[in-house]
Amino acid sequence: MRSSKPGARRTPAAVPAELGSLGDLRRCAVLGSPIEHSLSPALHRAAYAHLGLNWSYDRVEVDDHGLAGFVRGLDQTWRGLSLTMPLKVAVLGLGQVDELAKLAGAGNTLVLEGGERWVYNTDVGGLIWAVSQVNAAPLPRVTILGTGATARAALVAVTRLGAQSVTVVARTPARAAALRALSEELGVPLEVRPWSMQIPDSDLVVSSVVSGAADGVARAAADSAPLVVDIIYDPWPTMLAVAAQHAGCAVVGGLDLLVGQALLQIELMTGRSVASEVLYAALESERADRQHVEDC
Repeated sequence: MRSSKPGARRTPAAVPAELGSLGDLRRCAVLGSPIEHSLSPALHRAAYAHLGLNWSYDRVEVDDHGLAGFVRGLDQTWRGLSLTMPLKVAVLGLGQVDELAKLAGAGNTLVLEGGERWVYNTDVGGLIWAVSQVNAAPLPRVTILGTGATARAALVAVTRLGAQSVTVVARTPARAAALRALSEELGVPLEVRPWSMQIPDSDLVVSSVVSGAADGVARAAADSAPLVVDIIYDPWPTMLAVAAQHAGCAVVGGLDLLVGQALLQIELMTGRSVASEVLYAALESERADRQHVEDC
């Protein structure tokens, strides 16, 4: 199946054609700290089952101090790792780094192939994919709420979506210095506004801040653009998502971003693509199971 997902580019780490037909068990995992909350196992296991692969995918608690040792200890049964916080910067020193990961300053995927390691960032492509599912129009004006690592990935993504100008709304404008430097590298004009200023009209608002941080500007943000992305998926809906829905905006949530980045990871690790419906169904089942456990 040919991939239509943005950012799914063939590289020297792409899976050999025969790998997907091997009967031997291949191992993958998501690493981070804390990690028990991760929904990634449900997504990847569903994809492997759909593809008929005898692969495993687990959660492993690893912090940034233990990452290098863990990776060095992997044997040839291991194919790939998904990296969540706090490992996305530390992984950059553990393999050959893809262009998007370099720009984003973070990696969330480590692929092992032929004794080499390759580091990718599928968060960027995941955001591009998720936005593309609900919008095909140009998005020349973009507002990003926040200045952290997720904002950096969002800045890279929106330039790929056609942004010609970006406004960053920051609680502490001085923290946007790294985003200014990145915008210059990307060739996109960037304005930084403090949280207290009016949010400008735009074609897309991306909230990259933690849960609850955008509550105070939710209505203003929703009224400023027809399309809103909120990276949060739990709790959902956020106040921003509710305000956006009431304003008639198209809304992309954290689960959509999670599916988008997982689609790219699965293709990088297995060499095959799956339909997003497979992953959305797995998410629905996993979340229902978790709710049942909480209710018992």
